[in-house]
Formats: sequence, C-alpha cells, structure tokens
Amino acid sequence: MRDRIQQLSLSYPQHGSRRLAKLLAMDGILVNRKRMQRLMREDNLLVLRKRRYVVTTDSRHTYAVYPNLAGESKPTAVNQLWVADITYIRLRESFVYLAVIPDAFSRAVVGWQMGNTLAAELAVAALDKALDGRTVEPGLVHHSDRGVQ
Repeated sequence: MRDRIQQLSLSYPQHGSRRLAKLLAMDGILVNRKRMQRLMREDNLLVLRKRRYVVTTDSRHTYAVYPNLAGESKPTAVNQLWVADITYIRLRESFVYLAVIPDAFSRAVVGWQMGNTLAAELAVAALDKALDGRTVEPGLVHHSDRGVQ
C-alpha cells in the first residue's frame, strides 16, 4: 500500500490525502483518510498549498514613460547606477510598502523607506535618504521600473 501511495503521489503531485484515498479505493485498497495523511507525512509526500499571486503593478497607466538610461550598462564603480523598486511586506493583518534603492555595482542599499501607502512620496523619501550625506558625481543614473511613483 505504501508503494502505491508513493506512485500515485508522484503521478498526481497536486492531490492530497482525500483524493489519493479515493484513487486507492478505485484500486481496491480501502484506507482511512487520517491513516493516509499519517503515511504521507511520514514519507514527506504532503502537498504544499500554492500562495495566491498578488498583482501590485499597473503597467497600463497613462503617465509618461521615460527611456531606459541604464540599458545593458555594467557599472564599474559605486555611485554610477542606482536601481529602485517598491515591494510590499505582508504583516499579520495588513501590509506595508518598502521602497529600496541599491547601488548596482556594490549591491549595497543606499536608501530605503517604508510606508503605508504607495504614494510618490515613498519613493522620493527613499531617494532623499540615499542622497543624504553622500556626494554623487554628475552622470549617476537613478533607474526604476515604470511605476507611477
């Protein structure tokens, strides 16, 4: 029975203990769902639930689209190319937004800001933190995706 459970689990990786118990019943092997779950747990065959994908970017906005100044360029020193992005961090009852600006050469975070809204002020505050106390030469490219911020 254990061999058959393993075969079925490999053939149907998305099936849990209830579905596999029904497939076993069609083979003439009757097994309690709790026993099936225990055997699957012991053999590390439990199905992991897929998390729902959350869309956070609206690419169909009406704002101006600026050219990609970073292109395929490879920075040779720090403070030549800063990339920026905004992501969200899920909390127990809500989530917060994190705007981060890493240096593309050193991969060190030069500026960041957390906030409750996705307003443009969040990205500007992260850029202000990156510029604060830092001397940058002309020619620094600050690259971000095509978000409205």
